[in-house]
Amino acid sequence: MQIAKVIVDIPAMQTNRPFDYAIPPAMEHKLGKGMRVEVPFNNRVIQGFITEISDHSDFEGELKEIIQPLDIEPALTEELLLLGEEMAETVYAYRIHCYQTMLPTMLKAKYEKEVEVVDELDEETFYGIFQGKNKMTWETAVDRGLLPQLIELKQAGKIEVNYILKNQAKAKTVQVYYSDLDMERLEDAYRSLKKTAKQQQALLAAIMAMNGTPLTSKEYKDQFDVGSAAIRAGVEKGWLKTADREILRDPFKDRLFKKTEALPLSAEQRAAFQTMHASIRDERHEVFLLQGVTGSGKTEVYLQLIAEVIKKGKTALMLVPEIALTPQMVNHFKSRFGNRVAVMHSALSSGEKYDEWRKIHRGEADVVVGARSSIFAPVENLGIIIMDEEHESTYKQDENPKYHARNIAIWRGQHHHCPVILGSATPSLESRARAQKKVYTLVELKARFNQRALPQVQIVDMRDEFKANNRSSFSMALQEKITDRLQKKQQIVLMLNKRGYSSFIMCRDCGFVLECPNCDISLTLHMDSKTMKCHYCGHEEAIPNICPKCKGHNFRYYGTGTQKIEEELQSLFPEARILRMDVDTTRKKGGHEAILSAFGRSEADILLGTQMIAKGLDFPNITLVGVINADTSLGLPDFRSSERTFQLLTQVSGRAGRAELPGEVVVQSYNPDHYAILFAQQHNYEGFYRTEMSLRHKAGYPPYFYTALITVSNPDEKKAQKKIYEIHEILKHKLEPSTILLGPSKGSIARVNNRYYFQILVKYKQETKLHPTLKQILDESQKENARGLYISIDSEPVNFF
Repeated sequence: MQIAKVIVDIPAMQTNRPFDYAIPPAMEHKLGKGMRVEVPFNNRVIQGFITEISDHSDFEGELKEIIQPLDIEPALTEELLLLGEEMAETVYAYRIHCYQTMLPTMLKAKYEKEVEVVDELDEETFYGIFQGKNKMTWETAVDRGLLPQLIELKQAGKIEVNYILKNQAKAKTVQVYYSDLDMERLEDAYRSLKKTAKQQQALLAAIMAMNGTPLTSKEYKDQFDVGSAAIRAGVEKGWLKTADREILRDPFKDRLFKKTEALPLSAEQRAAFQTMHASIRDERHEVFLLQGVTGSGKTEVYLQLIAEVIKKGKTALMLVPEIALTPQMVNHFKSRFGNRVAVMHSALSSGEKYDEWRKIHRGEADVVVGARSSIFAPVENLGIIIMDEEHESTYKQDENPKYHARNIAIWRGQHHHCPVILGSATPSLESRARAQKKVYTLVELKARFNQRALPQVQIVDMRDEFKANNRSSFSMALQEKITDRLQKKQQIVLMLNKRGYSSFIMCRDCGFVLECPNCDISLTLHMDSKTMKCHYCGHEEAIPNICPKCKGHNFRYYGTGTQKIEEELQSLFPEARILRMDVDTTRKKGGHEAILSAFGRSEADILLGTQMIAKGLDFPNITLVGVINADTSLGLPDFRSSERTFQLLTQVSGRAGRAELPGEVVVQSYNPDHYAILFAQQHNYEGFYRTEMSLRHKAGYPPYFYTALITVSNPDEKKAQKKIYEIHEILKHKLEPSTILLGPSKGSIARVNNRYYFQILVKYKQETKLHPTLKQILDESQKENARGLYISIDSEPVNFF
């Protein structure tokens, strides 16, 4: 008897291990690792993943049988099964959550399935199993007990399974025409036609030439110049039959990508390429930190390394930190590598994501380009993994499982014996410190491509502007430079580190600030929808006309948002064509690409946006970059605030002067003497790195210490507070005296979505007891979890507020 070891869909410590199930005799030698199955558990039926097939079980009682497979091929590769097991240990998550995180939405949601014939079947199978039709529903297959036969047909490449989300559009299909008549009957039909029936003769000649291969009416027209009238006649006379063919949803089907060739590399690029190529050639795992100034040509190095990987018959994985960067990166890769590029990011529809995932799963993609979750793409035979802008915090998942894509990339690189390249103009301090210790190999590009100069950066002290009675958001220096660029028909990028219209509204009579009823945070004004919104829980309400506290009407808007800046900018420069790029304007599908494409076509003079415009933009006509409020991120309660400010200013400055025209940057600040701003002005990463590392060493923060953040939340504030103090006592008694505990303390936003948050930060250099202690805390809190108390553990957090 064959035994399947199954991880079941119950996220709890007691079920965070495989359970043994007997494989029904009809399914023996047909089920495999990574398949999703339906199994009985206690008094219910649940889903699970097969992690192992064995002929032995340690369970002494009678084993329950697997009810049925949910797929006829594995959803997860053996590599991803191993990775899920490793993730569960290192990020304090349940294995079932790790496996579900790896799958596209259509494989996680409730769905309908159908089985489709994709290759010729023998007559007995076609009529006996499929009853003479090309498709059958999954339910029909289950009811008729056909799954064992279908698994064999799938393994032979004869059938496919299509997944269709319930209550959503069905899989995209196109009508095709095929003939099942033998050649003799087709020739008889041809001879019986009148000589004047030229189109029908052409149709029959085409049918005989295609030998039963289905074609759409467009394909008949394009390949044989046969019109739709002749096809209709062919159907009426029984020469042709109709069927539906599924077509993969391609998010780029309407885009033409102009083919590009490899560019000549500079001496510096060539040296970097050769250093990293050696690892590809030798099929050796090595982590490279590619530190290259903005505009140094990192992308071209990536493209040429990937071309070498493809030549060896291997695949490549290219990560970008956010959707805003994807359109331009996709353009680079599709133009170079064509349709063998698959794209995975959150702006695609569920159907598009699923079809791209299937393209990868079938081995039809040489290159995968995508954001954080694409690190789990089921790519086989990996030859290289690249993480662009590796310093970005968006590579860390906020919800469970709280993984960092960099760690997953390195694990997969080790598994495939291939290089991992971490690219950035401003590497994270952790990565740069690892390179300094030779854990990573540092590769540098110190000059811009074609020796173009880095832009001149001017810092404007906004305190002086205030003294000079300039109440505008724009300093006089920035206004003069905007006027100059508009006259020269050059383009301008302005970055504001905010979204919305104003940060909050306040009653000037009594001081009342409108706050979210669910969170301890003020609501943000959005003028486009005329609403007040909470960016934490999603609460939304109308803009008040009367103060709820004193019934006054004297409201004042405080703070600066992108909508408000846009209005001010338009009043200062009425002739300027302005595009705004923030969360609100890019909410619709394709929003990022539409805005960037319009700006690239010079349909706007000024691109105003939030942090999403700071990276990846490469337009030759941008000669001026303005940073409206450089200080915003400096005030955050996070030891990385200076690092993030330096990175952001350096990245956005790099958008200027990337072609023939020289670039200039104006940074407006109320803290013009802050070292992060001054080093960014000088494009001096090394100076910033030394200064910040010295401060981190004195304060005992990463990369000199490891960290773990333990968070407790509950709708009842006292219960959450009581639990965090209990955890503090356990940690204090179990961990080494050298380990530092900060807290317990309230979260910087103490209440979010009607839950109260408390936290403890653990700082340590070597702590062998931490991992088992934290696992014990999670294990012993299972019953409290069921009553609404949640404990979350974040290993190496990137956000502390």
